[in-house]
Amino acid sequence: MVGELLQPGGYLKLLHLGLQDCLKDIDAQRVVGQTLYNEEGKHIMLSYPLEKFHADADVSARCFHNGRFIQKMRQKLATFPNVRVEEGTVTCLIEEKGSVKGVKYKTKEGELSAYAPLTIVCDGSFSNLRRSLCNSKVNISSSFVGLILKNCQLPHENHSVLIMSDTSPMSIYPISSTEIRCMILIPAQTLPSMANGDIVNYLNTVVAPQVPGGMRDAFVRASSDKENIRRMQLRSMPAQNFQTKPGCLLIGDAFNMRHPITGGGMTVALSDVLVLRDLLRTLPNLNDTNAVSKSLQRFYTRRKPLASTINIVADVLYQLVLSDPARKEIREACYDYISLGGIFKNGLAAMVAGLNPKPISLAFHLIAIGLYAAARLLLPFPTPKALCRLTKLLYVAIGMILPIIKAEGIRQMFFPATFLAYYTIY
Repeated sequence: MVGELLQPGGYLKLLHLGLQDCLKDIDAQRVVGQTLYNEEGKHIMLSYPLEKFHADADVSARCFHNGRFIQKMRQKLATFPNVRVEEGTVTCLIEEKGSVKGVKYKTKEGELSAYAPLTIVCDGSFSNLRRSLCNSKVNISSSFVGLILKNCQLPHENHSVLIMSDTSPMSIYPISSTEIRCMILIPAQTLPSMANGDIVNYLNTVVAPQVPGGMRDAFVRASSDKENIRRMQLRSMPAQNFQTKPGCLLIGDAFNMRHPITGGGMTVALSDVLVLRDLLRTLPNLNDTNAVSKSLQRFYTRRKPLASTINIVADVLYQLVLSDPARKEIREACYDYISLGGIFKNGLAAMVAGLNPKPISLAFHLIAIGLYAAARLLLPFPTPKALCRLTKLLYVAIGMILPIIKAEGIRQMFFPATFLAYYTIY
């Protein structure tokens, strides 16, 4: 169920890498925005601001079967004359005097070794190599239950669906011309049992009433078949800010994870690839350890603003949909804030889409939402009860947002260039 939604910002990175043809012939679906539902069933059309892009570029989100996309990328990779593709299971890194020199891996022929001046580790969220390179703590926050719906249509063409409900938050998007993926967010501690059928009952009684009417019958059909139900633990992990071992680099979900509710993972990963490519292509020789080390130091600096903005938007949105009266107040304020339209609506849409992943824009909208939420409570006349509710709301909001920003690193996000001296120590 992972890697099925590529936001417009990620598609732009794919264009810059020259890999856009990997989306051809896999029945990928164009998505140009989201339909945002609140708990009362009201909705807002949150279209991505794509007007500034040339029509020939066809910039939009793309949704697809992840396996088809990966296979196309592997086929593309194999066409390059300077690339040799080998398939195997990596068992461990080869280290000499504290530096990574390559990997050991298993194939049908037995265990083999591969050596390189730079080893890039990208073995995903369940990485078994991460622990030998850094001490990052993986947080398991909740779970997604996934279904594939057939023979139904989205409420609005080319628009995915996000339902902001504390009972059953959902993300719904097409993955082919005949299939729609429905992802239901469930806190890890309350995940119903699959074995005794509790999950089917939960989906039909708790979740189904929240599904837009035109899709509800298809949802009930899909959720009644246990073979169609998939579960996935959701993991998050702020990026480490320094390279722990020379000769090696972590990238992708092995290095940095955020909540997948906004579908920002592939945008961050492709952005990291683009930054890394631009840094390494200037080096005449990858065997120059000092030059490679300096490039990797710059990599951590340059990736941080974009990655942190997308990470924080995703993690804050997840916190908003948790069940809590104060969070519900903030969630309603966010919905009404978006309803204002203009810069408020387009600004948030651009950040979710990965088209304006700037920390300063994120800070502006977080502050603006806070002020708007306060105004909703205090106008037309502040009362003691309203002041009490506002105090609780601010306490919850700060307690929700500040740890997320702190984990990403305030100085690294807003003043990345000044942090280069810190990296150089390592």
